[in-house]
Amino acid sequence: MARFPAHRPRRLRASPGVRALVREHQLTVDDLVWPLFVEEGDGPDVPIASMPGQVRRSVGRVVEACREAHRLGIRAVALFPRIPDGQKSLDAAAAWDDEGLVPRTVRAIKAAVPDLLVWTDVALDPYSALGQDGLVGADGSILNDETVAALVAQACCHARAGADFVCPSDMMDGRVGAIRAALDEQGWSHVGIVAYSAKFASSFYGPFRDALDSAPRGGGDKKTYQLDPANGEEAMREIAADVDEGADIVMVKPGLPYLDVVREAARRFGVPVSVYQVSGEYAMIEAAAANGWLDRRAVILESLLAFKRAGASIIWTYHAPTVAGWLRGDP
Repeated sequence: MARFPAHRPRRLRASPGVRALVREHQLTVDDLVWPLFVEEGDGPDVPIASMPGQVRRSVGRVVEACREAHRLGIRAVALFPRIPDGQKSLDAAAAWDDEGLVPRTVRAIKAAVPDLLVWTDVALDPYSALGQDGLVGADGSILNDETVAALVAQACCHARAGADFVCPSDMMDGRVGAIRAALDEQGWSHVGIVAYSAKFASSFYGPFRDALDSAPRGGGDKKTYQLDPANGEEAMREIAADVDEGADIVMVKPGLPYLDVVREAARRFGVPVSVYQVSGEYAMIEAAAANGWLDRRAVILESLLAFKRAGASIIWTYHAPTVAGWLRGDP
């Protein structure tokens, strides 16, 4: 490399036009998945205090939001249900009720906006009386294989409703292979799997659990199935297992604290890597911006661009419609 003064890297930063021409990564609306919270009833949107700007919507209001997402060019939404306490149980059986909240929402979206991809969360915590992603044994432990059977029933229920991708977020061993086999056997081979392969036992999930009232109420410790935040190589083993079992897309969750995991997953595996900018990340940005400590627009765009730079193909973010508008030129 030539030495200074012949080598002047600043020449490639001298103007907006030059910077745009040499920019290595671009954020587009095609990168975005919008997570939506849905609840029973037909009332107005319910604000989520710990996630300023986010709400729980009725099925009808979710359909309206999906129409707007489609207008903005967003390709996919992901559904997360707030299940009433009266429908929660120790066996979480409401999770695979064909007339349950999620299947009804999927059918309504597909009837109204058929081109919009609908992705569904496959996990038992919203339906569990104990707020656990898995079934709980008499001794308080999480029952892996019994849970996998329940997750298979839930995934097939969502496929019957018209989901394009099912997204197991539970971190049980063997669930991706079992879901893939069941979907194929029942005629749903076209339904994809987004596996939450590297879901860490993070402290950044608090506002999400407020939104769904799904915080643990008893039973086992989520640290017995979610990944230790200290372990990067263990995350690689989990991703490798899910890819081998048939995952079409893998997930790293949370996002910014785990960019190294995103980067390594993108380097090692030949499948798309998605990343979830989780509720705690969202809440921190919104709180700092509300206090005037950060430039909201600049920080949101910078954080999402970091995911692309690390190697993510898909970004789940609550900011999706706002960012889609900015990318279209909205103020």
